[in-house]
Parts: sequence; C-alpha cells; structure tokens
Amino acid sequence: MKNCKKLLLLCLIFTMTITFVSCGNIDTMARIEKKGQVIWGTNAEFPPFEMRDGEEVIGIDAEIAERIAERLGVELVVEDMKFDPLPAALKSGKIDFIAAGYSKDPDREKDMIFSKEYFKAVQAIIVEESNDEIKGVDDLEGKKIGVQTGTTGDILATKKIEDADVQRYNNGLEAVLDLKNGNLDAVIIDILPAQMLVAENDGVKILDERAGDEESYVIAVRKDDEELIEIINEVLDEMMQNGEIDELVNKYSVGE
Repeated sequence: MKNCKKLLLLCLIFTMTITFVSCGNIDTMARIEKKGQVIWGTNAEFPPFEMRDGEEVIGIDAEIAERIAERLGVELVVEDMKFDPLPAALKSGKIDFIAAGYSKDPDREKDMIFSKEYFKAVQAIIVEESNDEIKGVDDLEGKKIGVQTGTTGDILATKKIEDADVQRYNNGLEAVLDLKNGNLDAVIIDILPAQMLVAENDGVKILDERAGDEESYVIAVRKDDEELIEIINEVLDEMMQNGEIDELVNKYSVGE
C-alpha cells in the first residue's frame, strides 16, 4: 500500500511538472494558426514608424506588420501600449512580435530574437531656435534633457551624458512642447521623429551634430520563435530588395 501511495505521489508530481513546463512554453505558430491572428506590439507615439490616424495605427512599421500578417495568411491585431512594457508583453505571450522603431541591444537580446536590420538611425538633438550655446553632446553636461521613456535617447542621456537631468515623456511631442515652454534645455530623439517634430513646431531646430552612434531597427520575437522570425526576415528581405522600405520612409517622412 505504501509503495502504491508513493507511486501515485510520484506520478502526480511528474504530471504537475509536465503541466507547468507546457504552460511556460508558448507555441506561437500553432496559436497564430488556431486563432487566425498575429499580434503586433507597438507604441504608436513614434512617427513616422508608428502613429495614430484616428482609431488606426499607421506608419512604416504598421505597413511592415501588415505584410507579415499577409505572409502568415492571418489577421493583424494591433496592441498599442507604452514603450517600456513591450518586452514583458512579448515574454508573457500578450503579443507575438515587437515593431516599434526597436533597436538592437545586448540586454534585450537575452529574452528575444532579433530580425534582420531594416533601418539605420541616429539620435538627434533638438534645442530652441534661439539657443546658440548648445552645439553638440559635450554642451549637454548638467543640462535638463527631455527623452521618450525607454528609448535609445533615454538610455544615451542617462548613461552617456554626465550629470544630465533626464526628464521622461510618453512621446517626443510632449518633450518638444516642454522645450518650447522653457522647461528643458534639449530633447534627444531619433532623427526621423526629430525631423517631423521640428517641421510641425515653430521655434525649435535640430543641431548638425548627432548624439551617439548609428543604430539599427529590428523586429523582435520570443526566444525559440525561429519559425516566426524566419518568415519576418523573408518579408523584410523582399521589402528591402524591391525598395519598398525606402518608399515607406519617403511616404511618411519629411525633409530636415
């Protein structure tokens, strides 16, 4: 009897362990096929890559996401959220891929797989048009700098600029408006969003000197989602080779 009870207990523990492991693994492709949907996670506060037009999310990444859904033969579902929670949403299975002007980073790579690089970007510095004191990164030491939370500009200002007073905003527009109100010395943000913000807001300018090194935008999926990233890479390859990515950049961007 004791041996039977012991055997039953071991079987129960084994079953619970298998159940736990199974629940921890997400079969992304099976779920996509079953639901007929792929979920794109983004932060629609980063024009021209993602932005809102009424209820619709449009932009460069939005059109790439649509192409990915078409290739999979399923509906695209947009999960628009704040930028910082995107990795956690990906890991938990709330979303299937991140496309959000997302750059490669060693810390991010611990929990996700990156696609091919599809756009090169660099950080720009925005100041008031009348500001002649700030000419580059070296002049930002100890200054009050506005950034979009969790972005490369945020990381750069926090880690690379000595004694910077970093002020974080939900989007670049909020930061630029605070700059115009005299509450900031500068704003650091990616060059294409910077160009759009300056074109739409009088009294500010982009400095000739850039901040930080060139970076690459990628799409991110969960670890072990090799099949999905392979499909995404196929789509990106086609769009880069036939010039579609360049066309989208021209479609949604403005000149400096």
